[in-house]
Order: sequence, then C-alpha cells, then structure tokens
Amino acid sequence: MERPEPELIRQSWREVSRSPLEHGTVLFARLFDLEPDLLPLFQYNCRQFSSSEDCLSSPEFLDHIRKVMLVIDAAVTNVEDLSSLEEYLASLGRKHRAVGVKLSSFSTVGESLLYMLEKCLGPAFTPAMRAAWSQLYGAVVQAMSRGWDGD
Repeated sequence: MERPEPELIRQSWREVSRSPLEHGTVLFARLFDLEPDLLPLFQYNCRQFSSSEDCLSSPEFLDHIRKVMLVIDAAVTNVEDLSSLEEYLASLGRKHRAVGVKLSSFSTVGESLLYMLEKCLGPAFTPAMRAAWSQLYGAVVQAMSRGWDGD
C-alpha cells in the first residue's frame, strides 16, 4: 500500500488538533446521521441515549471522542511508520468488536472523518489532502481489522 503524503496529513491535522473535542463532535454527529443504528452501542451505566444530541453531550461520550481524536493524532504522528501502531490498533479493533461494532461501520466512520476535515478546513481541504487522509484511514482500519480476524 502506498504511504499517504505525510506533509499534507500533518498540515491539515494541525488545524483540527487545536480544538479536538469540537471537531470530534462534528465527526460523531455526522456518523450518527449516516448510521443511527450505532447509537445504541453507546451505553453508560446501562442507560440508553434517547437521541444523538443526548449522547453527544454526555461526559462519558465526550471522553470517547477525546480518545478517538488521540488515536487519529497517534496515526498522524506515526504516519511514516504506521506498523509501529499495529498491535495497539489490533487490540483497539478487538475492543470494538467485543462491544458489537461491525467492521463495516468503519467505512462510515471514514466518511464522517472526511466530512469533519472538510468542514474544518473548507477550501483548504484539497483533493490531494482528501486522498492522503483516505489512505491513512484505510491503513488504520486495516490494522484494526485484525481484531476481527478469526471469525
């Protein structure tokens, strides 16, 4: 697999990483719009959220958003050596599988990530940048998918 263009990734992420919670919320709001069936997977203390707004404003979910943004941050930092994150990403995959996430949902997460980047960067989010992010995200999901191996 071709390596994504590191400079394009870093440059675009710098802008996003200034307010990760804000941008992460945009990502998940988009995700729940595209795939509302994911909402019931997020339960804290056995409490179902009545709406995506309810979920997006809960302290526990905000914590999940922060963690997701940190994973993306780690991928950006290690964009030139993603293999160093392979074990970590595979175990992250296993955790997601254990709570009932389907591997196919990660393509919707990818769409939501690109949507968030576009919203954040506007016209600065070029087709080359989009391609670089698609590549990086594809590599991350490939590593995470090892957590679903052996089905």
